[in-house]
Amino acid sequence: MRSIQASLRFDEAIRPKASRIRAAIFDVDGVLTDGTLFISEAGETLKAFNALDGHGLKLLAQGGITPIVITGRDSPAVRRRLKDLGVTHAVFGAHDKLAAAQPVLDSLGVGWDELAVAGDDWPDLPLLVRAGLALAPANAHTEVKALADHVSTLRGGQGFARECCDLLLWAIGRYEALLHGHLETLDTNVQDGPKAGRT
Repeated sequence: MRSIQASLRFDEAIRPKASRIRAAIFDVDGVLTDGTLFISEAGETLKAFNALDGHGLKLLAQGGITPIVITGRDSPAVRRRLKDLGVTHAVFGAHDKLAAAQPVLDSLGVGWDELAVAGDDWPDLPLLVRAGLALAPANAHTEVKALADHVSTLRGGQGFARECCDLLLWAIGRYEALLHGHLETLDTNVQDGPKAGRT
């Protein structure tokens, strides 16, 4: 088996802020999805999620950073996706995201300076301006991009959330260990049988 070295690179200037992060809030529409809303007469029925993003949220939790989802909408599709990913800290239908976030942070014992927020539009601004690290996808509104510490070249629902997770794991020094842990799992699966599917 060929050897693999971590090739992930981010600007070192962001590491001091990112290395303090203990929890990360993700919006749904425009962050975990591309922002497209499929609405029928019966209401919202479908959302498209990215497998890379989903695995990133799992890795984030494994690395010791708590993933949180706060969204202004609610749908069975989002609840099902988060359940499948093991994300237990979530607030749905939050019209005031700041008010929704505070009890979650209090329950986790996490301060605002220890929080990263990934958002794309004005409803996320109250969280982004208080967070220790503000993250924005390429499709974010211009006011969100203006205050973000990191603006991705990736769009929401197309790998942006995974990049956020990778950045945070890199900053706290857990990325490479998790990568090599997956390689060991792969080696075991090659010996024992087929590897598990993606999330």
